[in-house]
Amino acid sequence: MTLTRNPFTVAINAGGQSRRMGRDKALVQLDGRPMLEHVIERVSGLGQAQTLLVSNDHEAHARFGLPMVRDSLPDGGSLGGIYTALMHSHYGHTLVVACDMPFLSPTLLRYMLALCEGGYDVIVPRVDGFPQGLHAVYSQACIAPVRAQIEAGRLKVIGFYDQVRVRYLDEDEWRPLDPTGRALGNINTPEELAAANLSRRLEMNE
Repeated sequence: MTLTRNPFTVAINAGGQSRRMGRDKALVQLDGRPMLEHVIERVSGLGQAQTLLVSNDHEAHARFGLPMVRDSLPDGGSLGGIYTALMHSHYGHTLVVACDMPFLSPTLLRYMLALCEGGYDVIVPRVDGFPQGLHAVYSQACIAPVRAQIEAGRLKVIGFYDQVRVRYLDEDEWRPLDPTGRALGNINTPEELAAANLSRRLEMNE
């Protein structure tokens, strides 16, 4: 399957407060490099026309050399990051990924982007039946319902999905493209970071 013929944006959400990690997740070291650097590397070859970093700490994240945008609505959480990405996107579809997903699969992401040709507003994989909303493609049609959710104080990322056209990818569809299942995983805590670093060292020694 080929990529969408239409230009698209990639947005990396690094605007969270990293409460469980206790420090900026984008900057923690994984395999000797900042975690955000791994994410940027994984999305760099997707053919996007625009790449954005949603960040409220431009000074800390300037080193990565990406255009940065601050949250458009205050206290919007991860849903606010999606809204910000869509508001600053120049194109009809935006791939949104989180800065704490260092094992993203370019193959899976390309497959999802190709599905944009089907006229969907959201393209999102599900793990154990739960949509992974920070590993998803969104159309501009999502802007109004997302803003309404935020203004109403309903910040659940998938809370607006029933108002738009959603294409879900369940495990039988995405697993062949990501056999290990690691691409959809987040690193949220120091323990998860330590486990990921250990896993990387073991892989290098095999």
